[in-house]
Amino acid sequence: MLPAPQRAGSIPLSVIAVVQDAPKLFDADETIARFARRLAEAAEANADLVVFPEAFLGGYPKGVDFGIRVGMRLPESRELYRRYFESAFPRGSTRLDKIARLVREAGVNCVAGLIESVHRTLYCSTATFDRSGAIAGWHRKLMPTAMERVIWGSGDASTIEPAALDIGVAATAICWENYMPRYRAHLYERGTRYWCAPTVDDREVWLPSMRMIALEGRCLVASACQMMTRADGPDDGFHPIQGDDPDAVLIRGGSCIVSPMGEVLHAPVFDQRGVFTVAFDESELIGSALDLDPAGHYTRPDVFPPESDLP
Repeated sequence: MLPAPQRAGSIPLSVIAVVQDAPKLFDADETIARFARRLAEAAEANADLVVFPEAFLGGYPKGVDFGIRVGMRLPESRELYRRYFESAFPRGSTRLDKIARLVREAGVNCVAGLIESVHRTLYCSTATFDRSGAIAGWHRKLMPTAMERVIWGSGDASTIEPAALDIGVAATAICWENYMPRYRAHLYERGTRYWCAPTVDDREVWLPSMRMIALEGRCLVASACQMMTRADGPDDGFHPIQGDDPDAVLIRGGSCIVSPMGEVLHAPVFDQRGVFTVAFDESELIGSALDLDPAGHYTRPDVFPPESDLP
């Protein structure tokens, strides 16, 4: 592997990569193979940090309702949940050990969106691996959105700390967690420099949200979104509302990378799979804070008490 590019006599460049692809829903082995291919592409580009989309390991069954109605559950919904549960990537599992080994062999820092099983509950989580393949951070989505609450449990305060990596502190906010102001403030106060936003939000308004967070937190923001079609689902028992045509788009992508000053370093790409990279000048992490540090000189603790003092 080639060394990361350097600016002569100055602060190094970090290569940031976002993956835009989908797993094979309910097929853990094929999903691991897809993860391996995309991770290898990022390593070939000398990536220092690779961000995979929300629920890449385990899948995001967009467009199905698991047979849920108010006061009713359809019998076939339980079989669909069983299949989803059995394709999860729990912490300490052989499946996750394979992912850790792949990361170690690639020699990159990696944020992997995954579906975690604990007892018989599923969580939408992220695992942050350092270059050795060790887990440097683990986060469970605090608030599943809308119908997600049917299939996922809610996280808690035990997994909200960012990860210390060799390139700096990296935090994870999954999809609409990015719209939780107090969670953002918590991560800023922990010294976050790299803001990782795995998502399946493929709307046009996602980019301005990422630009606002970059500007507010003076962070490098890397958001990875799935690009998924009906063909990425199983052949049977899966009927998304978008249709059963293999080419029907379930999630259209929109991954992006934004500088701490809100500059779009990699614009959203839709309806295309790939690994998108930028070389980022780490000096911007300090220079951008000249006039705004949301956890330092641009705070008013006399008006807004520190988080530790809040009820």
